[in-house]
Amino acid sequence: MQAILGIFFHFIGGFASGSFYMPYKKVKGWAWESYWIVGGIFSWLIVPPLAAYLTIPGFTEIIKQTSGSTLGITYFFGVLWGIGGLTYGLGVRYLGVSLGSSIILGLCMVFGAIIPSIYYDIFPKVGKDTFSMLVSANWGITVLSGLALCVVGIIVAGKAGMMKEKQLSQSTATDPHGMEIKSEYKFGLGMFVAIVSGVLSACFNFGLEAGKPMAETANEIWKLAHVGEGNFLYQNNVTYVVILWGGLTTNFIWCMVLNARNKTFADYTNKKTPLLSNYIFAALAGTTWFLQFFFYGMGESKLGNGASSWILHMAFIILVANMWGLILKEWKGVSKKTILTIIAGIVIIILSVLLVGYGNAIKPIKL
Repeated sequence: MQAILGIFFHFIGGFASGSFYMPYKKVKGWAWESYWIVGGIFSWLIVPPLAAYLTIPGFTEIIKQTSGSTLGITYFFGVLWGIGGLTYGLGVRYLGVSLGSSIILGLCMVFGAIIPSIYYDIFPKVGKDTFSMLVSANWGITVLSGLALCVVGIIVAGKAGMMKEKQLSQSTATDPHGMEIKSEYKFGLGMFVAIVSGVLSACFNFGLEAGKPMAETANEIWKLAHVGEGNFLYQNNVTYVVILWGGLTTNFIWCMVLNARNKTFADYTNKKTPLLSNYIFAALAGTTWFLQFFFYGMGESKLGNGASSWILHMAFIILVANMWGLILKEWKGVSKKTILTIIAGIVIIILSVLLVGYGNAIKPIKL
């Protein structure tokens, strides 16, 4: 039952992540950097502490009592994660939309899922799943098999994207932020940037691991008042506050640079645009974005923050994003073979999720 709840929470989080960009499409007359940072203020500065305030009484005291080294490394991983998000567009530019996205998301999933378990092989910690445990136990091998199957699904989905791009040569490619991407295929440079982006994007999961003492404190406080009720669903909300300070730092600096370079500071007060609705839709997008990690934390409390949670999170994001692509008819005009290929990729990803879920279901309960 715990595994089923964990998968359900991860699905909601993946749905939020795969859908958050939709409100941005309703913003009119603003440059990308303007609506991105307005939404980001909600994603990284306003909503996280609000969520922590509503779910963790005294969360500010937990942060104050946390060691400077823990806060520093958690914030640092947040900064690196922010850079990973910003370099996503370059990887897509040099490799193409489908190939670039597939490689980056695949690397993010693999690194984010595996590196923490390898870290705990080197620096053991009670209650943490190590890579040695994964490869030596039936449940761990099942989870790793799910990871491998998900990578296959990503490759198949990427193949479908390449087929689509070839068939729709008249279309204009855009990166995940809606910015036009010029055709500039450079495999060597693209692979380098994609690897950088994939590794750094996985730093969010590293940040969760680094900031785990804050989540554990929140969990212990909750357990004292709720004896026998399991782990605290919202324990990660306090950790998010610190990680997302790092993400805000990176994105704020870059958006301000773009505002200055493109002379778009006037967007924020331009009465020729629907200012109120622009702020509302940007805020909605930013809030929806945060919900992915709000529910990720709930799923993590049921499954544990090992390879399983990160695989499920990334898999559901890829799944929902591709579903939206089908619903919005982004695949209109392509061949039947291409449609069947993207459907096959989605089905494989769904099977990988079920396999990871089964691996967690057969995992022995730690006493």
